[in-house]
Amino acid sequence: MWLRALVLATLAAFTAWGHPSSPPVVDTVHGKVLGKFVSLEGFAQPVAVFLGIPFAKPPLGPLRFTPPQPAEPWSFVKNATSYPPMCSQDAVAGQVLSELFTNRKENIPLKLSEDCLYLNIYTPADLTKKNRLPVMVWIHGGGLMVGAASTYDGLALAAHENVVVVTIQYRLGIWGFFSTGDEHSRGNWGHLDQLAALRWVQDNIASFGGNPGSVTIFGESAGGESVSVLVLSPLAKNLFHRAISESGVALTAVLVKKGDVKPLAEQIAIAAGCQTTTSAVMVHCLRQKTEEELLETTLKMKFFSLDLHGDPRESHPFLGTVIDGLLLPKTPEELQAERKFNTVPYMVGFNKQEFGWIIPMLMGYPLSEGKLDQKTAMSLLWKSYPLVYIAKELIPEATEKYLGGTDDPVKKKDLFLDLLADVTFSVPSVIVARHHRDAGAPTYMYEFQYRPSFSSDMKPKTVIGDHGDELFSVFGAPFLKGNGSLLSVSLELGDLGSSVGVVGFSKFLLS
Repeated sequence: MWLRALVLATLAAFTAWGHPSSPPVVDTVHGKVLGKFVSLEGFAQPVAVFLGIPFAKPPLGPLRFTPPQPAEPWSFVKNATSYPPMCSQDAVAGQVLSELFTNRKENIPLKLSEDCLYLNIYTPADLTKKNRLPVMVWIHGGGLMVGAASTYDGLALAAHENVVVVTIQYRLGIWGFFSTGDEHSRGNWGHLDQLAALRWVQDNIASFGGNPGSVTIFGESAGGESVSVLVLSPLAKNLFHRAISESGVALTAVLVKKGDVKPLAEQIAIAAGCQTTTSAVMVHCLRQKTEEELLETTLKMKFFSLDLHGDPRESHPFLGTVIDGLLLPKTPEELQAERKFNTVPYMVGFNKQEFGWIIPMLMGYPLSEGKLDQKTAMSLLWKSYPLVYIAKELIPEATEKYLGGTDDPVKKKDLFLDLLADVTFSVPSVIVARHHRDAGAPTYMYEFQYRPSFSSDMKPKTVIGDHGDELFSVFGAPFLKGNGSLLSVSLELGDLGSSVGVVGFSKFLLS
C-alpha cells in the first residue's frame, strides 16, 4: 500500500516528464526558497526560475560604504517569484538602458532601492536528481552607474545551452563606488558585492543543479570591465573558472580611476551638502543622507553626460573602479605586466561600431546633423578626454590619422566615432587579451558584426554592431520575442558563449 501511495504521489508531482505540477522549492544555506517553472517553446523540460534571492544583508545605514555582509537566515519558505528592486540609480537613465537592452517582451517594474543585493537563477536541471550543470553568472553593464539583473531573462540561455544562469545585482554609482582613497571609504563596494554573489554561488548552486566547480562569469560594458577586474583580483581566486568580457575590460579608462580620487569625493560631498574637512567627516555625513537625497546628489553631478563647456580634465561622467590595495593591489597594467592574475580561459570581444549610436546618444554628443568637420572633431575629441584620455597636444595628430583621408563630412563623423570606439574598447580589449595569452592561459577574441532587428527604431540603419547589440543573441532574444534571422545568429553565438561555459562543448575551446 505504501509503495502504491508513493508512486501516486510521484505521478501527481510530475504529470509528465519535465512538466512538474507543483512549484520548485530549494534549500539554501540561509533558508528555503520557492520558485516557479517556466516553459520555453520547443523544449520539453521547463526551467525553474527563482527571482530575488538575497545573497547579502541589505547595505543600509552603517553598512553603506562597507563590504557586503552575509545574508540573514530565515526559517520560512521565502517566495522567490517576483523581480527584486533595481539598485538605487538615476531612474530615467536606468529605464532607458533597460528598455534598449532587454530581451523580454514584458516591461520590468521600475522599483529602486538601496536594499538591492539579490540574484536571479534560471535552472533547467531536474531538481529531483543530483545534476551538476555548468553555471554562467551574468554581471550587467551600465557604466557602474545604472542597470539591473532582471533586465536580462536567462530563460532561453539556460534552456538552449543546458546551463544554470545566475544574474546578479551590485551597488551602483555613489552607493557602489564612492571612494575617499583611504580607510574611511576605500570604494569598489559594487565589485565586492559581485564577489559576495560568487561566494554565494559556490555555497548554494549545487542545490539548484549547478556545478560550483564549473562557473563562468560573463558581462557586458561595465559588466565586462567587472569581469576583467575579477580576473585580475586575488580576492576572486577559485570563485570562477572561465570568463567572458563583452565590450569592456579593466583597461577601459573611463571606468577605472587611477589618480587621486579625493577631489571627486569632495565634489560629491559638496553636492550632497556635506562638509569636506576630512574623509571621516564626508563619509559620516553621506551615511546620514536618505536614499532620496543621494539620488538628488547623483542628478546634480550630471553623470553619464559629456561636458561641452568646462575643462574636460575636471569632468567625471562616471564613478568607477579604484586601486584600493585589496581588490586591486596595483593598477591593471601593473598586474598584467607582472602576470599576477587568475589565468582562467578567457574570451574578450567588442562590437564593430561601439560608438555607433547608443553611447553618443546617451552622453549627448552633438552629432544630430550626421556630419563633422576636422576642427569640430578636434574640439569634441578634447571634450571626450574623460573617456579616451588623449593628451591635448596629441589630438591634432590623432584626428588627422583617422579623419585626414577624406573631405566628406559624413565620413569624417563616422571615422571620428571609430576613433572613440578604438581607444575606448577595441585597443584595450586587444591589450588585455594579449597579456592573458602571454601568461599561458587559453584566450579568445571576437568582433560582433550584426544589427539585430530588435534595435531601436531611432538607431540609424547604417549602424551594425552597436554597443550592446550582441546581448540579444547572447540571451536568446529570438526564442523569447521571435525572429528567424536573429535566431540563427543567436544559435551560433550561443555555441560560442556556451563553449566557455561547458567544458569541451564549444568550437573554440577545441580549436
